[in-house]
Amino acid sequence: MPPSPPLDVRLLGRVDYAACVSAMQAFSAQRTPGTSDELWICEHAPTFTQGLAGKAEHVLQPGAIPVVATNRGGQVTYHGPGQVVAYPLLDLQRRGYYVKEYVFRLEEAALRTLEHWGIVGHRVAGAPGIYVRLDDPFSHAMLPQRPQRREPGSAAPQPDFTGLGKIAALGIKVSRHCSYHGLALNVAMDLEPFRRIHPCGYTDLITVDMARLGVTATWQEVALVLARQLERRLVP
Repeated sequence: MPPSPPLDVRLLGRVDYAACVSAMQAFSAQRTPGTSDELWICEHAPTFTQGLAGKAEHVLQPGAIPVVATNRGGQVTYHGPGQVVAYPLLDLQRRGYYVKEYVFRLEEAALRTLEHWGIVGHRVAGAPGIYVRLDDPFSHAMLPQRPQRREPGSAAPQPDFTGLGKIAALGIKVSRHCSYHGLALNVAMDLEPFRRIHPCGYTDLITVDMARLGVTATWQEVALVLARQLERRLVP
């Protein structure tokens, strides 16, 4: 198999959420074996999005913020200014990634981006995304809630968010081996809208951003670092 080509990275800036999803769907539907993979980096105006597993009761008080149904995995989340959103449009088969490995690589890119500013991100067993310790986001101590080896046939772990805040969310779609939707990393946001929903369907989940952790970084700075980290981890 020939080597996969590099990603065509596009920094789109502020784009309408629904229009962006339509563009991703059209791009993926029109792909051919020779179509180059792309990485779209953008931010959205305030929008609640419901994934395929979304439940109406997890949207509490949307107010004037639109709620958009979408075909990504997962449940409800919020997008807004000050959040870097990354949409890798990849032929996973050509790159040799199964979905589980692809998700791992997305999370790893978010972890390394946070590390650039000294923040230590963590994975939590049973809950995709990246989390930080609220009392000490710079601690390298391992979480007791971290994913660990499971015995065959054992029950899936129940996520435990004690002492944690979520700083990056994942929601992907794979169709005909090709990915779209992706990853959202909170930089410097108005976090109030997250209190109007049960983020990702969890009633006890706190959402944070880099600014609340004492880190000063612009959207552009984080967007460039995340794009570079995704390139390193998604190009074999």
